[in-house]
Amino acid sequence: MARSSGYALLAGIVALAAVISAAIFVTADRTGASGRSGGPVVAAGLPGVPNQAAPAASGSWVGTWSTSPVGGEPNAPDGYAGWSIRNVVHTSVGGTSARVHLSNLFGRTPLQIGRATVAVAAAPGSPAAAGGTMRSLTFGGRTQVRIPAGGSVVSDPVQLAVPQAADLLVTTYTPQASGPVTYHPRAQQTSFMAFGERAARSDGAAYTTRTPYWRYVTGVDVFTRQAAGSVVLFGDSITDGITATPGANHRWPDRLATRLRGSGDRGLRLGVLNQGISGNRVLRDGEYGGNPSGLSRLERDALSQTGVRTLVVELGINDVLRPPQRTGAQEIVSGLREIVARGHERGLRVLGATLTPCGGHAGYNTHSEAVRQQVNAAIRAGTVFDEVIDFDRALRDPNRPSALLPAYDSGDHLHPSDAGFLRMAETVKLSLLKGGVAAKV
Repeated sequence: MARSSGYALLAGIVALAAVISAAIFVTADRTGASGRSGGPVVAAGLPGVPNQAAPAASGSWVGTWSTSPVGGEPNAPDGYAGWSIRNVVHTSVGGTSARVHLSNLFGRTPLQIGRATVAVAAAPGSPAAAGGTMRSLTFGGRTQVRIPAGGSVVSDPVQLAVPQAADLLVTTYTPQASGPVTYHPRAQQTSFMAFGERAARSDGAAYTTRTPYWRYVTGVDVFTRQAAGSVVLFGDSITDGITATPGANHRWPDRLATRLRGSGDRGLRLGVLNQGISGNRVLRDGEYGGNPSGLSRLERDALSQTGVRTLVVELGINDVLRPPQRTGAQEIVSGLREIVARGHERGLRVLGATLTPCGGHAGYNTHSEAVRQQVNAAIRAGTVFDEVIDFDRALRDPNRPSALLPAYDSGDHLHPSDAGFLRMAETVKLSLLKGGVAAKV
């Protein structure tokens, strides 16, 4: 079956499920458009949704998609007053209800959301919603919400048959200037914008402006009896997937989600949450107030994710390559151990990846290679993480171990190709992702 026709069949099934469920379940916003009258709810900088402890047999909230806020969008100092922004995001697991996380982390003034919606896309990468799936989001029962500078908010749940491995449309309308937009660049996914209040429009015709960013939205949770929890992949541009084919969902976290869905093991029905940021480092923030370090963003971006059971860390290569190059192997290893210790405090198993080859990259030199090898030696010795995923060994050229195998090289000698991302996902031993009591290291 062709991808487009298969997705059309999926969209039809979703629409039918929506019609049936609407007859037996009253949602918080039955009209899907109007919501409760009155002024906006004020979000008090919610720190994140607590992990849900309910067993999968009775249903629980699980993260199905996420991204990390990176900074304030350049060249948009006042935001997008009067615009509707339709973010396209891809699910890992499905469920019967959904809720959405919105962020104003890098805003300097309160963010007014005049309306927000969620829907299943009619086709991959389309701004149009599948019939019967458009839902208006509410916040404390109201369709408007005011998010303070530095704050975040989670919507009320809406009943929606969310498929696994499908595109969702998360749309926000901002009626007034809001200051810097909290965003995630390098999304490798086309989203859409339309002028005017068009958040609840299903046809997508007004969404003629294309954009490579995700704005405001940082996560989608589903209520499910299918998944046992979620795994957070915490990393840099390699986890972010910045060289994956745009719109194809070929990042290694996407490929891992595909493997988990096909495993046949109920304990491996896990949401996969991509918390990668291009240029991210373990120890140092980026410049200009964006790209917070792995240590500084760990609680928000990883440990507080909904239903998290296991943390996978792929960080350190930017500490080696990016200026200043004074970071030594011991500093990097100490930072990674701190991540592990904080994960253990939350009862998580923490897996870690070796630093991948980068010979030929602009930042590569004999010193950076020596530091990379020293970090990898500590990781392989079992003194850092609970378990090791050896991406270095999986991706390197056996004839030139400091470099990526050409088939796995995107061309810049640092970031993997689609084939390289697939190889990374294949390297992960799935049984290690089930979580459980964290081992001592």
